Amino acid sequence: MAKHATLPPLHYPAREEMTVEGVLRALADPVRLAIVRQLAATDQEISCSGLTVPVTKSTLTHHLSILRQAGVVAGRQEGTTRLNSLRRNDLDALFPGLLDGVLAAPR
Repeated sequence: MAKHATLPPLHYPAREEMTVEGVLRALADPVRLAIVRQLAATDQEISCSGLTVPVTKSTLTHHLSILRQAGVVAGRQEGTTRLNSLRRNDLDALFPGLLDGVLAAPR
């Protein structure tokens, strides 16, 4: 019987641990902003393979990690698939209008 590797739980900060500096730093990168735009365009979770960005899988993992550490996205594991979602409620509660302003900026 094959043994499946146990993946570490995904950590992201609680709402009260999020900072505007961390969020802005995470959103400043064009690839991370593209990820956030894709997540904002749907109410659904998106798997890592479902995100369309011009980077390698390992680089995508790095960008998602930075977004999670800042509190911008949440991730959860379902089998071998990692699902990502935008923490819009937390962002809007802490920093009203910030996400809408960033998403409305010209590309």
